[in-house]
Amino acid sequence: MLRIERTASRTYSERMADNLSALPLITREWTNYNPSDPGMTMLENLTLFETLQGSGIGTVGLEARLKLLKMMGFKPSKGKCARLLLSAGNVKRSIRIPASQRFLLGDLVFESKKPVDTGDHHLVGIYSEFGGSVHDFTYLCDRELKISAKIFGDRPREGNCIAFIADRLPEPGRETSFYIGVDKQAERNPIDDRRENIFAALKWECYTEAGFVEMNVRDYTGAFLGSGEIRLRMPAQTPAVYDGYPEKGYCIRATLSLAQYDICPSFSFIEAFLFEVLQKDTRAMCMTFQKPKEITIKSPFPEEGYVLAFGKEEKGSTYRRYELVQGETILQGRYCQYKRLGNGEFTLNFDKARFGYEPEKVKDAVRVVVYSEEIMRQYRVGQVLGYDDQELELPLKHIVNDTFCLIAKRVQNGEEIYDFVRPERHEEDALTYHLLEDDGRIIIEDAGEYIGAELFMGGIAVTEGRKGNVRAGNYFEAPGLTEEPLFFNPGPGTGGCFREKFEDVRERFRKDVFTPYTCVTAQDYEEVVKSTPALCIRKAKAVMDEMENLVRIAVMPGTGESFPKLSDIYQRVISERLSERRLITTRFQIIPPVYVGVSVKSTVYVKRHYTDCRRVITERFRRELDYPGTEKNFGEVLKFEEVFRAVEELDCVEYIYDLSMIPERRDRAELKDSDIYPAQNCLLYLGHLELEIITYEQ
Repeated sequence: MLRIERTASRTYSERMADNLSALPLITREWTNYNPSDPGMTMLENLTLFETLQGSGIGTVGLEARLKLLKMMGFKPSKGKCARLLLSAGNVKRSIRIPASQRFLLGDLVFESKKPVDTGDHHLVGIYSEFGGSVHDFTYLCDRELKISAKIFGDRPREGNCIAFIADRLPEPGRETSFYIGVDKQAERNPIDDRRENIFAALKWECYTEAGFVEMNVRDYTGAFLGSGEIRLRMPAQTPAVYDGYPEKGYCIRATLSLAQYDICPSFSFIEAFLFEVLQKDTRAMCMTFQKPKEITIKSPFPEEGYVLAFGKEEKGSTYRRYELVQGETILQGRYCQYKRLGNGEFTLNFDKARFGYEPEKVKDAVRVVVYSEEIMRQYRVGQVLGYDDQELELPLKHIVNDTFCLIAKRVQNGEEIYDFVRPERHEEDALTYHLLEDDGRIIIEDAGEYIGAELFMGGIAVTEGRKGNVRAGNYFEAPGLTEEPLFFNPGPGTGGCFREKFEDVRERFRKDVFTPYTCVTAQDYEEVVKSTPALCIRKAKAVMDEMENLVRIAVMPGTGESFPKLSDIYQRVISERLSERRLITTRFQIIPPVYVGVSVKSTVYVKRHYTDCRRVITERFRRELDYPGTEKNFGEVLKFEEVFRAVEELDCVEYIYDLSMIPERRDRAELKDSDIYPAQNCLLYLGHLELEIITYEQ
């Protein structure tokens, strides 16, 4: 058996001494042990190599650890840019926002993902139909008002609807977003896909010349259960004005086709016709064009930036670089006409008749890279040397993986050729590397045919990770736009994070190991029930009946009511979850909660000069007996001594003359020696209170 500790701890001197002492036993012909002997040199090198191997034999490298975690289904999550929805205020006409338009919030930079039109669409009315009448909730459009509205009343029913009336709508086929702000309510267990909902379903329609037409909608609010985005695609039919509500206009409505809410939807505000931005700061942008003639580009930088142009001159070829020229200079070679248009825009014109060369009409015919001044000064990354795992430093850290690419410059047949290479490109003879975005480094795994190639930055953007998950309610600057609208984010930024480190993956794995999946103990049952996706669970208590081999679980929902009931939906969903995770020979039973009041009669002497003593003492009794609202669980004994002490320690109390507590339902709670023993599924609360207050006179 290999003794790793002994092998790893031996030094070079110890190993060399052992080897020298063993030489005479191996051969008598080797008599020259001087350092000048070539055999000694070889022996020293081999001994040193053995020492290095010994020092690392007990070490598990980072790559091996990551692969071990991957075998268990855990791998580092990639970094993401924070995502945000913006509305354009103070807009009298539609404004064209180009791709990569910058929006500034302090030192944070957000960029538009694609070209969008802000449009001049506004909500002019919000109406809800329930209870046989129409209710006006247009005030939800006002950012200054903070009034909540139960849009379907206290008892939502199938067929109830809410209508959004606008003065204009986006063009047919266009996509737009609403943001719904919902009152903060009880904590709901997360689900993998917020578009799924077991409590309610909505049918979205738009009024057109053909009547109401169903819309393609992605609802991230769970049918108005939580704040979030609703992404709508306008139907192909032309919208028409609808006059069925007090305010005429273009109508989008949502109708309940399923209404079994555990919590009634309550809106706090609505923002409509929003567009998406991502928290990233582009420092070099690589753009691809299919048509190799005149190209118009808007620089993503406040200044115009530095521009490099590349073109393919035949199908399947690599790129050639085209130099930029201005004016009417007559030249022969790979040139393109460069013309500034102002406001960061410029054109590139390829003309074979004038210069003798131009890109062909092939896929990805032209690539244009625009650099910021910072990156242009250090855009050379290094040279591919060809050895394994060559590392090269990049000028920036916290890089957005999707935006990154390198330009590889080689010489072929006396001409310079260029290739644009993205990370983790696994092809024969390709340059394969992976990007360490947080550290700002690349590791070349396979040089392929690129040994000796020069590498340059081809595209790079950085992100601030979680810092981009800003709070709602900010106003953003948008430099470079001809007009100055007010850009506002109604909801918080979401999704921003850096690439997960090994320590984080290991911790996630450790937590998963200790998270119960199969229910064995009572605690396992309770934790599995409490974590049921999409439900609000306040309390759970499991008790094993060994005689019947049955586990009884009492469950209290956390839906915000004083005494919430366990609905059929809750019981069904919990049963399905437990059926997947119970032991095959074990049965279970879900028990709804029972609430039992406790009648209290007490005489308390209070100190002089204290006011409002009755309210203070009543609140203390209510808190001590409030099982639903505190951490006290099902079946927990209510001890007389603890209640007595909690009231007596109040500053206003001199002493308690008399105290008695009696459960109002003896079939669910039993009185023993002044203590109250609730049943397994019973929660106590303060019932009838008879309190006599007497001022203590010394």
